[in-house]
Amino acid sequence: MNFELTISPINEIDSDVELIVIVNKNFKHDFVQDKKLLKKSGFKAGQDETCLLISKNRLYVGVDKINDENLRVAMAKAIQALSATKYKSLKVASYMKNKKSNATLRAMVEGFILGAYAFDTYKTEKAKQAIKDIVISLEEYNALELNMEDCATEVELGQITAEATNFTREIVNTTPEDCYPKILANIAEGLSDELDLSCKILKPKELREEKMEALLAVARASRHTPRVIHLTHKPKNPKAVISLVGKGLTYDSGGLSLKPGASMVNMKLDKSGACAVLGIMKAVSEMNLEVEVHGFIGAVENMIGGDAYKPDDVLVAKNGKTIEVRNTDAEGRLVLADVLAYAQQEVEADYIFDYATLTGASMVAVGQYTSSIMGNADKPRDMIVDAAKASGELATKLDFNKHLRKCLKSNVADISNMSNTPYGGAITAGIFLDNFIDKKNKNKWAHIDIAAPAYVEHAWGENPVGGSGAGVRMTIKLLEKLAAKS
Repeated sequence: MNFELTISPINEIDSDVELIVIVNKNFKHDFVQDKKLLKKSGFKAGQDETCLLISKNRLYVGVDKINDENLRVAMAKAIQALSATKYKSLKVASYMKNKKSNATLRAMVEGFILGAYAFDTYKTEKAKQAIKDIVISLEEYNALELNMEDCATEVELGQITAEATNFTREIVNTTPEDCYPKILANIAEGLSDELDLSCKILKPKELREEKMEALLAVARASRHTPRVIHLTHKPKNPKAVISLVGKGLTYDSGGLSLKPGASMVNMKLDKSGACAVLGIMKAVSEMNLEVEVHGFIGAVENMIGGDAYKPDDVLVAKNGKTIEVRNTDAEGRLVLADVLAYAQQEVEADYIFDYATLTGASMVAVGQYTSSIMGNADKPRDMIVDAAKASGELATKLDFNKHLRKCLKSNVADISNMSNTPYGGAITAGIFLDNFIDKKNKNKWAHIDIAAPAYVEHAWGENPVGGSGAGVRMTIKLLEKLAAKS
């Protein structure tokens, strides 16, 4: 999809179809040329409602008010409404919240790209996106004067962000037969070859040398050997140093604590944290942000077999802590325990964020579309929540407490990998991870449980069925903010 910015008025631009946004059901503006036809069609201009007038080559879409979130979703719905048409090019005017903000342009571009995404790798008939070229006029809805250079920057940032999100979606949606630990490592190496990123891959021999015994135990019954991936973006004068850690369970059968058959469907999603880290690293490099960013991924497959790790096993994690295995389906936290310890050994970071489809309990707690943010200190958690709000993602804080900490007590090891209560499962999983955060880093770390929004079996907002790329947009926003600090 190609984007062009122009100062030409909208009526002077040649295109196959024009997209017109109706704000707050306001049909009074002069640019609404089809009031009678719209009324006849029953178009009410509600948020995300579309009406295509084929005879006029005009598509109308409604928004309740001008803001980033509304415009992002509206553009996604608009591009989807045109997907089955023969139109190849589209023109649209600019819509700003106020004269000081060009960010709505970024949201519009993100909406177009995110809305056009379809996963069709395994279909014989591929999805067709009709619109190839989009011309955005700097003629603005309220006649505000816009700066071309600033607007061009927003369009570029929108493209990079949305394409990184779609890149992430594509990996999440790929089947476990086609995406296993070695393949995730290959993808990381491909990014390193293509972009200014360094890449280090740890294979089983190196993992044993690093004493990542918890991770190795989870991987033991799989024919696919594990990998730990370390990608690095390192500018000359970074404003901050950030470590991102992603859970990369390329498939999770539950191990010997076998999942029910229905619960195994779509468990390709369990690599979503790792995929998010890959997408973020891609965007960070393409934006060349003045932040040093390290992406760590634990890539493992959790299967069953004669060599599978077992309930009652006691594992020794990289940091020396012993873990009683009470449930082999609580495997992601075992992988993250070792990778978090490794990340802290390798990098002195200002902030550490981990991304994981860790618990179904997170979805029970906050619903299907929201990430749960946990940690010991408000600052890193608030940074994530604020960045999510700015990016169009949804995130909320869940608090640790001393009573739930007691639920992970083990009689035979330092800690159990499973709580002794069915309640507060998202929080107890986060508390488990906290045991593998060094004391000096306790207030620098936040855990992001993306289990709810990472993979949804229906379309929602600007997101399609399947992988959403949860975590990518909000982290890019956070890193941009850190890079902008003087």
